[in-house]
Amino acid sequence: MNRVLLTTPGAKRLQEELQRLKRIDRPRIIEAIAEARSHGDLSENAEYHAAREQQGFIEGRILELESKLARAEVIDPERLNAGGKVVFGAWVQLWEEEGDREVTYQIVGELEADIAQGMISHSSPIARALIGKCEGDEVEFNAPGGARRYEVLTVRYESGADAAGD
Repeated sequence: MNRVLLTTPGAKRLQEELQRLKRIDRPRIIEAIAEARSHGDLSENAEYHAAREQQGFIEGRILELESKLARAEVIDPERLNAGGKVVFGAWVQLWEEEGDREVTYQIVGELEADIAQGMISHSSPIARALIGKCEGDEVEFNAPGGARRYEVLTVRYESGADAAGD
């Protein structure tokens, strides 16, 4: 079994999602299925079929989260002693040569990645290029859109969404 890397806040969010699915969403959909069944003929009952489909999605997500959380290795960026190097969980402020701008990313697990929040997967091309680099280092790598160049401006080890600093 492959381990699943998560930051502390990411693990907490996934645990909260799992609890919501089990305590709120699952009972709600079971009730909706029972209500749709009470309307009679199930073969042409669109409400019933839609509720069963939604139940399948919920049950699938519950199984996925339980499996991933069981294999999770939770890493707290604040407890790392990485000596200024870019590691899993670190926030990295970069100078993007192509866009002539500063960008900030946190390197997180695949389940937590959300580019809109500045959270990139540790398996992404940019994260793989950044791991092990220090402030002042330049990185160049091939992204799906072509070659990219960045300079590492700062590296921070903070957890939480407010650590983005943007």
